[in-house]
Amino acid sequence: MSDKTLTKADIVDSIYGTISRNRSEVKKLVESLLRLSKEGIKKDRFLLVSGLGKFEAYAKKARKGRNPQTEATIILPPRKVVVFRLSRKFRSELNEV
Repeated sequence: MSDKTLTKADIVDSIYGTISRNRSEVKKLVESLLRLSKEGIKKDRFLLVSGLGKFEAYAKKARKGRNPQTEATIILPPRKVVVFRLSRKFRSELNEV
């Protein structure tokens, strides 16, 4: 198993090899898809990709934290985070390997 990270360039190269478009068109398509995905998460707070999973944004409240260098207690501000949950189908495929 490879430890290589799948990058946007890898996705563009893979799609470029399967369709009859030039590389810059494929890059624009991939970037449009990613932009739409980000906008969907920001607007609707989730993005569902059938067969893959669900990206969901939620707000975390302010909480106590600790500065590891000084050991001082600090208050971490509220923030938004995104979590990804695998679909059941993909989880079972992943565990078959």
